[in-house]
Amino acid sequence: MAREEKKEKRKVVLASGVFDLLHFAHVKYLEEAKEAGGPNAELIVIVARDSTVEKRRGEKPIIPENQRVALVDSLKVVDKAILGYEDFNIEKVIEKVKPDVIALGYDRGDIEQTVKNYVRKKGLKIEVVKIGKFGEDELDSSSKIKQKIVEHYKR
Repeated sequence: MAREEKKEKRKVVLASGVFDLLHFAHVKYLEEAKEAGGPNAELIVIVARDSTVEKRRGEKPIIPENQRVALVDSLKVVDKAILGYEDFNIEKVIEKVKPDVIALGYDRGDIEQTVKNYVRKKGLKIEVVKIGKFGEDELDSSSKIKQKIVEHYKR
């Protein structure tokens, strides 16, 4: 009689971001997001559309969306990277991905309450976790990298 092995379902972790000028803090955020799902978690990353970034920040990203999603998808820690919706609809993303965990970056207070309210309202069993900042470094954000480039080439 063959022994049946129970396969534990992999937890799906949803992370998101712009990922313009990909840097080390992005990688650390994604590593910690995946860890939030426990052993063998699957990390799905939503990469913001150019139009969404332009609407929310007032300027387009430096790197076009097709390249940003390809870069994120190529990272070892990421199982799948996909482009977000043009209308930035977190509810549609949650319905599509069906995550067990939603990992928000330290700077995503703008959508944290929206996500928590939606999860509560729908009665979903989704854990919402906030990933902390990874220390202070000279180049720990895309905007700092852009500023350094401007300063360096102004000379």
